[in-house]
Amino acid sequence: MTASKIVALVGRPNVGKSALFNRFLGRRLAIVDEMPGVTRDRLYAPVEWAGRRFTIVDTGGIETTSGLDLMAQTRAQAELAIREADVVVFVVDAQDGVTGADEDVAALLRPSRDKVLIVANKVESPNTAGAIYEFCSLGFGVPMSVSAIHGLQSGDLLDAIIEKLGPEPPTDELEDASLVRLAIVGQPNVGKSSLVNALVGEPRAVVASEPGTTRDATDTEIEAEGRRFIIIDTAGIRKTAKTGPPIDYYSSLRAVAAIGRSDVALLIVDATAGATSQDRRIAGLAIEEGKALAILVNKWDLVDTKTFERAEVEAALRAEFPFAAYAPILFGSALTKKGVHKILGAMAAVADERRKHVQTAKLNQVIRDAFRTHPPPSFRGKVMKCYYVTQGGIAPPEFVFFVNDPRLVHFSYERFLENTLRGAFGFSGTPIQLTFKPRVQQDRTQAGDLILAETARGDDA
Repeated sequence: MTASKIVALVGRPNVGKSALFNRFLGRRLAIVDEMPGVTRDRLYAPVEWAGRRFTIVDTGGIETTSGLDLMAQTRAQAELAIREADVVVFVVDAQDGVTGADEDVAALLRPSRDKVLIVANKVESPNTAGAIYEFCSLGFGVPMSVSAIHGLQSGDLLDAIIEKLGPEPPTDELEDASLVRLAIVGQPNVGKSSLVNALVGEPRAVVASEPGTTRDATDTEIEAEGRRFIIIDTAGIRKTAKTGPPIDYYSSLRAVAAIGRSDVALLIVDATAGATSQDRRIAGLAIEEGKALAILVNKWDLVDTKTFERAEVEAALRAEFPFAAYAPILFGSALTKKGVHKILGAMAAVADERRKHVQTAKLNQVIRDAFRTHPPPSFRGKVMKCYYVTQGGIAPPEFVFFVNDPRLVHFSYERFLENTLRGAFGFSGTPIQLTFKPRVQQDRTQAGDLILAETARGDDA
């Protein structure tokens, strides 16, 4: 687990916790809306201030009077964040003054009084500045006054947080190269949050029967299979999110951004509904971002296996995702946890494939044999000739082909070369990128001459 210090933002709904969170980050990561209760799950993000790094946690508003099960779960999420936190920033609304809900939250925080820093938000006029002293009745001293929207006093608040955190912890730990960032993606209500809870082994994400319960992308770090994983539970990406309510649109943007900061995207498909065009779109987003991709058929416990066999379902999915034939397909149930134990090991293997590097000599040998046994087609009397191949990068793997004329590369032959590389070196679950560049005279090495001799006939075109 990370040794980073944790700072949790807590308070009743709609006091500006998410706005303050975004102010600290300098970008709009948490969803901010006038509707109370928009933030439901904990939202983590790293912050750096005055040379000090810590993790800020945005939480759902704590409501103690609601009997709704969803509100009870949100409160439980906030309580868990309070227990984990090194510093708790208790946010109140200076414009509203002390409310009964503030007093309820204060009662919840008093056992952790030593690590609480009370902050009065929305202090934007002399009248509200003078009203902050009534919050002293909550028992946490005089609150700091800030305006999250306008950024007033936000630097002073960060200084106070750093002071509250105490001395810098030791920084002997090196970044673990085996860390896997896994984004759980899919449409709403396919079981993403249930899967996160099953993988983590505790109720980390809010789960409810209504679609769209998860609205922010939330990070959870665990250790399993001898590896470190950061599991990113994302909001469901709706097909009509842009034309629907603002909350759904913002949530979809967060899910897309979460894919961008992951290593592997695990696409959850509902076994009872099958794959849809939106599932294909989500898979395409992951591939466009250069992320590894795997598909999990969830709710497999609800399928009559006498009627639908795994092989048939897998073949149908391959037909739905012809552009991702390399993606492994898993079957499981987040509810019963059947098959869940295989997921993290499979994701680690896929992440390793995305970082794989191939020896240059062996790479050129494979491509030489491919050109010899299956020469490229001619185009307007000209034939593409390859002189040398090298791997230009990893995550995802990129291969650079030095050829006589990149315009002669037909898409079908490019696909053949990709399949050749996969057949020789694997790359299961990860996209690979092929780049074709014109040969420069100094790039014509001995290995390049070897490919030229074996694959080209006649003069250079």
